Amino acid sequence: MEDGYILVNTAEGRQKPRNVRRDPRVAISVADQRNPYRHVTIRGRVVEVTHEGAEAHIDRLAKKYLGKDVYPWRRPGERRVLLKIEPEHIASMGL
Repeated sequence: MEDGYILVNTAEGRQKPRNVRRDPRVAISVADQRNPYRHVTIRGRVVEVTHEGAEAHIDRLAKKYLGKDVYPWRRPGERRVLLKIEPEHIASMGL
């Protein structure tokens, strides 16, 4: 989360950016694989779709989760997109 917003990184040409441009309402669910009774669901709206900072963001995620300095699955000519989500409702269990 960044300043209370959730950032989702994706790429132009994929279904996700097309969907949120048509309808900014989104839902995100995260479940603990080891304990199905521990999960969170967040509903909100995409308040910004931007390319600014998206490349650096995906590289930071690659460093954090893969130990790589650069996102390894970047395709030539691919343009990354950041979706900035403002949470409106959060429901959780076991947290």
